[in-house]
Amino acid sequence: MVMRKLWLLSLLIAPLWASAAVTNEFTLANGLKVVVREDHRSPVVVTQAWYKVGSSYESTGSTGISHALEHMMFKGTTKVPAGEFSRLVAYFGGEDNAFTTDDYTAYYQLYSNNRLPLAIELEADRMANLQLKEDDFKQEIRVVMEERRQRTDDNPQGIALERFQAVAMLTTPNRNPTIGWMSDLENMSVDELKKWYQTWYAPNNATLVIVGDVNTDEVKALVEKYFAAIPSQILPKAYNPKELSAIGEREVKLELPAKVPNLYLGFNVPSLTSAKNPKDVYALRMLLGVLDEGLSARLESRLVREKRILTAVNSGYNLFARGDSLLTITAVPAEGHTLEEAKAAILTELNNLKTEAISDDELKRVYASILADNVFSQDSISEQANQIGMLESLGLSWRVSDELPNNLKTITADDIRQSAQQWLVPANMTTLYLKPTTLNVGEAK
Repeated sequence: MVMRKLWLLSLLIAPLWASAAVTNEFTLANGLKVVVREDHRSPVVVTQAWYKVGSSYESTGSTGISHALEHMMFKGTTKVPAGEFSRLVAYFGGEDNAFTTDDYTAYYQLYSNNRLPLAIELEADRMANLQLKEDDFKQEIRVVMEERRQRTDDNPQGIALERFQAVAMLTTPNRNPTIGWMSDLENMSVDELKKWYQTWYAPNNATLVIVGDVNTDEVKALVEKYFAAIPSQILPKAYNPKELSAIGEREVKLELPAKVPNLYLGFNVPSLTSAKNPKDVYALRMLLGVLDEGLSARLESRLVREKRILTAVNSGYNLFARGDSLLTITAVPAEGHTLEEAKAAILTELNNLKTEAISDDELKRVYASILADNVFSQDSISEQANQIGMLESLGLSWRVSDELPNNLKTITADDIRQSAQQWLVPANMTTLYLKPTTLNVGEAK
């Protein structure tokens, strides 16, 4: 009954949302792409600047430079002194922040809609006039290194995830952590950041996303006023990271002072940008849902609640990536069960996908859950902007998000079975076993 209500609610909300939002796009002469979504439900607006650069663009010896530059983007321009950017935002009742991933770096400001001119002026200013000073860099790189220590070096799960990624994404820059390896951070210079900024922070390598209670014509006038004079740049050729096919089974064993044992499984799979046939990606997304989309999904219902081999299980798959992706499963074995037994139980369920029939009810449940998430995400203008900016930064259209439900709806049980047979195989698999030890992090294996 609950699922039926959710399904009906999704169907009711979807057309209402479609009629409420208008999305427009335009591109300036200097190459800056702008996407404006008019959402008049509340008098607020979010402005986001997305740059097509992240850790997957970095080479050996320069890991972490995209994230370090993100920190430095708040250190002042010729017009706005260091520390004043966020102070101005707060003074006018706004919020601001930034984030870096493998594939992009993004900056956002959220205000009441009458502060849109301020947001656009501030964002254009730091695209063109950032001041990268040695003293500021020396201070900020210490902040970045401390962030790395807290999140990774002193955190058993952080170490495990980093090692897992390094082995699972063996032949592409995605093996490197976004925050960077500590040795690279220790040797990074402000001159390297200046070059990175000059190379990638250009209007023709950026997407400006504005969502909220705005008028597109007014937005266009403001964007042209503040961004049009910024010159475009000749950009380096960027290749989407592609893993070697069927690279071979990989296994890592770690002993760290974790509270509980953890199992990490990963399969090299394509994303929407690397798949020869997009249908493969949509089938993988539905496959993931059959495994781990709610309490009725197979891993949760069979291995946690029925057989009690696991106490927790989570799965993930990023179909929106710049290049190949991973389908991951992480699990904690129940007391009395080993990591090896947990892996064997999970692999049994994966192999069942290759042979067992998937019921219509399972497909409907997964589709309804994904559709509901897609619809309810539109309640937030920030989430709408995130979806638009992410897709555009990957070279996909913002329309892909709107088209996702219909594309998933075409996937059949046979498509999922074929996907499991093709991708969930030992040659694509990485396993990491994390076993607790009483040793300190630095002493553990």
